Amino acid sequence: MEAGLAVLGTRLEGLLGAGRVITDPVRLRTYECDGLTNHRSTPAIVVLPDTAEQIAAIVRECVAAGVPYVARGSGTGLSGGALPRADGVLIVTSRMRRILEIDIPGQRAVVEPGVINLDVTRAVRSQGYYFAPDPSSQQICSVGGNVAENSGGAHCLKYGFTAHHVLSCEVVTPDGEIVELPADGPGYDLLGVFVGAEGTLGITTKITVRLTRVPETVQTLLAAFGSIEAGGGAVSAIIGAGVVPAAIEMMDALSIEAAEAAVRCEYPPGAGAVLIVELDGPEPEVAAQFAEVERLCRDAGAFEIRIAADDEERALIWKGRKSAFAAVGRISPAYIVQDGVIPRTALPEVLASIDALSAESGVRVANVFHAGDGNLHPLVLFDDAEPGAEERAEAVSGAILDLCIEHGGSITGEHGVGVDKSRYMPRMFTDTDLDTMQMVRCGFDPAGLCNPGKVFPTPRLCGEVPGVRRGAHPYEGKADLF
Repeated sequence: MEAGLAVLGTRLEGLLGAGRVITDPVRLRTYECDGLTNHRSTPAIVVLPDTAEQIAAIVRECVAAGVPYVARGSGTGLSGGALPRADGVLIVTSRMRRILEIDIPGQRAVVEPGVINLDVTRAVRSQGYYFAPDPSSQQICSVGGNVAENSGGAHCLKYGFTAHHVLSCEVVTPDGEIVELPADGPGYDLLGVFVGAEGTLGITTKITVRLTRVPETVQTLLAAFGSIEAGGGAVSAIIGAGVVPAAIEMMDALSIEAAEAAVRCEYPPGAGAVLIVELDGPEPEVAAQFAEVERLCRDAGAFEIRIAADDEERALIWKGRKSAFAAVGRISPAYIVQDGVIPRTALPEVLASIDALSAESGVRVANVFHAGDGNLHPLVLFDDAEPGAEERAEAVSGAILDLCIEHGGSITGEHGVGVDKSRYMPRMFTDTDLDTMQMVRCGFDPAGLCNPGKVFPTPRLCGEVPGVRRGAHPYEGKADLF
C-alpha cells in the first residue's frame, strides 16, 4: 500500500508540481480533522489543485490506483464529513477562490468552490444584493462546503438552505468526468440529489448561486427571559401569530456565559435565555410585525428588550450568537457540537429533557438553536484530560439525538451525518431505506472511492442484490477500511 501511494504521489506531482502535493507527515497533520476535532485521521497525501481539470485528473489517477479520495474546503464542517483517509488522498479546494461572474440582472453569480461564503455578499452588496445562506462560520466557510452539507444558518427560517440558492453545479464525477448539473433540466433532479450528499457523489468545481435583493428595511431585537422555557413560549407565540421572521435564535444561560467570556457581547445580566428576532422586508410590513413581536415577547415574560437602532447595534446583538460555538472553548477544555431537529411545538419538553440528562449525568450542556425551525445545537461540554469524560459526553450527545427522533425530528438539520452520526442512521431509517439510499450512491460511485465511510454505518457493496443480508457483511469488523 505504501509503495502504491508513493507511486501515486509521484504521478500527482507530475500533474500539479511538487509544491502542490504534500506528503510531509508534519504538514499533513494540518488536515487531520475538520471543525469536529474528536474525529481525526491524517491523510496519506494532500493535493492543492487550481482548476476543475486538475481535480478531474487527480480523481482519474486515484481511481486507476484504487485509492480513496476526499474533497475538503475550509475544514469548518461539524460532522467529520471531510475527514480524510489514512490510506487516501485529500483534495483541498481552498485555492479555487475566484468569483468568475456576477450577473446582477440575472440575480446570480458563478463562483469556484473555495470562495468564502461572506465574500459573495461583499462582492455584490454595493449593488443591492447578497447571498442569503449564512452559517455561523460564514466568514471562513467555503461555498463548496456549503453545497456538500446543504448548510443553513440563522436566516434559514425565511430564506431556506443552500439548496434553495444553487442554480447549477459543475461537478467532477467519481470516474473523473466534468459534468454540469442544472437545476431546471429535463429528467431527474440530479442537482437536488447532489447538494447535501456530503461529497459522496462527486466534487463541486463551479457553483452558480442565486443572489437575493437586499430588503428595504431590517429590524432586530434582543429579548431577555428568566428561563429558556419562557423564551420558547415567545417563539411559539410569534410563529402562531403568523409572523415569519428572517431569523429567530435562542441562547441559554451557559452559552451566554461563554459568549460574554469570548466577545463581551453584553447581553442583559441574569438572563436565563435570550431571544434574537430579526424581521426584514417592506418598511410598513416590518414596522407592524415588529410591534407585534415586541408585544408578544413582553407578554411571554421578557424582562428586557433591546432594539437595534442601526447596523452597528444590530451587529453587536448578533455578535454573541455568531460566536457561540467557538466561544464555548472559553468555559470548557473540549466539547461536542450536536445538531438535531424537533418540531417547534416540542421545544419546551425537549429542552427540559436535555436539562434532566445534563443533571443526571453531570455533563454540562449549553443550548444554542434556530428556534424558529426547531434546529437544536446543544454543545456538550467535557474535559478531555479526564478519563471517561469524552465517553460520558458522547452518551449524552447520543441521548439528545434519540430525543429528537422520539419527538418526530431528525438527527441533523444542517451539519450533516459524516462519520459522527452514521451510527445513528439506523435509529431513524429502516434497512430498506438505507439500502435504497446507498444504491443511489453506487449509481454515482460504483468503485466506492469517493469520500467512503461517510453517512452510512455499514457500507453497501456496489453490485449487491437488494434485500435483507444473510450473514455478516463482508466489511464487518474491518472499520479501518472506512
